[in-house]
Amino acid sequence: MEMIHIRAVSPPDLSDRLVGVLAADPAVVNLVVLPGAARNPDGDAVECDLLTGAANRVLRSFRDLGVDRRGSVVIEHVELALSQRAAQAETRRLGALARAPVWDEVQSRIRAGAFYTPSFYLFLAVAGVIGAVGILTNSQILIVGAMVVGPEYAAVVSVASGLDRRAWAPVRKGLSALVGGFALACMAAYAFGLLVRGTGRTPPAFELGLRPVSHLIDSPNFFSMVVAVLAGVVGVVALTEARFSTMLGVFISVTTIPAASDIGVAGAYALWREARGSLLQLLLNIVVLIVVGFLTLRVQRFIWRRVAQRRDRAEPGTPNG
Repeated sequence: MEMIHIRAVSPPDLSDRLVGVLAADPAVVNLVVLPGAARNPDGDAVECDLLTGAANRVLRSFRDLGVDRRGSVVIEHVELALSQRAAQAETRRLGALARAPVWDEVQSRIRAGAFYTPSFYLFLAVAGVIGAVGILTNSQILIVGAMVVGPEYAAVVSVASGLDRRAWAPVRKGLSALVGGFALACMAAYAFGLLVRGTGRTPPAFELGLRPVSHLIDSPNFFSMVVAVLAGVVGVVALTEARFSTMLGVFISVTTIPAASDIGVAGAYALWREARGSLLQLLLNIVVLIVVGFLTLRVQRFIWRRVAQRRDRAEPGTPNG
């Protein structure tokens, strides 16, 4: 049984309507109302536990009443709940909807990753250099390490989410962060490549043209497209379901940071064909991740909306999902 705990401060003139909505919903349990108990903001303290599958409709009620604008709403996950009433409500009323994503929570996760602080660019620069070392030494382990260090997926999913919600500010900020971050990663790899070349430390295999890692990166093809599409789908689904271990697999599946590193290294060694191929690989992966992420968000919302509608048709007296 999955539940969340809601702590809200409600303006007194809204409290009766809010409490009425919560009390009438079978997915709400442990409803507590403390009139005039809240400060900063001032108002009535309202707390309840809520089955996660009903969270989207209940939180929509908070927004419709304006509690989020005039008061405040805080959501916490419940680690363990022992309630026969809640268990029965989950089984009888929600069904498959019990596992629906809480879209406000999903948006909160996306917004949390969409702050492009100096560390965002630092991580991309460091990842670019690690990737450059992996390319020069033909080390696939270092390439994987660079993928894990790179934080670019947060910007990618922020852009996809902005397109889904038609919110253009996060789209502009995310694209700007991606362009600036990958430019910095390329420059860091380029500077490192010049340093290695200038000091005569180029690995012999790389000088002889034995560059299997680089060739894999700078040769975009059907298979790299397939991986990017699948990674885009899995990444968004993992994000909406809070499967963070799965997202690690997404980070090490797409050729973004390695492509940026290869652009820099190829530029340092005047390997312009390889640089063009890596640039195409980078653009292909970024565009595919954004488009597929946008479509996956749309499809997920559509599917869960249909699940809620079927539930409502099965039980006409229940609130809308």
